[in-house]
Amino acid sequence: MLAGCGAGASNDTYDLASVRVAPPARAVAKRQLLIATPTALKMLDSDMIVVRVSGTEVQYLAKSQWGDKLPLMVQSKLVDAFDGTGKLGGVGKPGQGLAIDYQLISDIKTFEIQTTGGRHANVAISVKLLNDRNGTVIAQKLFSASVPTKGEDNQAMINALSQAFGNVTAEIVNWTLGTI
Repeated sequence: MLAGCGAGASNDTYDLASVRVAPPARAVAKRQLLIATPTALKMLDSDMIVVRVSGTEVQYLAKSQWGDKLPLMVQSKLVDAFDGTGKLGGVGKPGQGLAIDYQLISDIKTFEIQTTGGRHANVAISVKLLNDRNGTVIAQKLFSASVPTKGEDNQAMINALSQAFGNVTAEIVNWTLGTI
């Protein structure tokens, strides 16, 4: 089930599920938000799916890969989640020409399957909300979720990761909309 090295053409390719967020009633329709590309350690800044087999040892899920580098997938899903709320005047990525009011800067701390003490998908993302007009950080917070896997096959692990990421995404979106 686990593999220690790279991806090949025979790997199954996975995506994260899209996240629908029930946002707060208050709209911030005139505000525009830029979702910066998340940072991550090298082991997460790839298309490989991380499995933590002990406190210090990680491997990659065998015959599996993300559809793109994980930070790019996280960024894209965050943009979609914010856009889907309809509460902002605009949301996008760098280079899309937005006259932005705020930036959401994130760092992927954890995005892995943990195999010790039962199988769990763990996702932790630290975010900073930056006022782009004056460069000050308005607020920052660490969001995390842990979801048990419902099975031991690769699809069950991906489903749990996707659910944990969905939980974190919903919290990030609501926290951000409530802060700006």
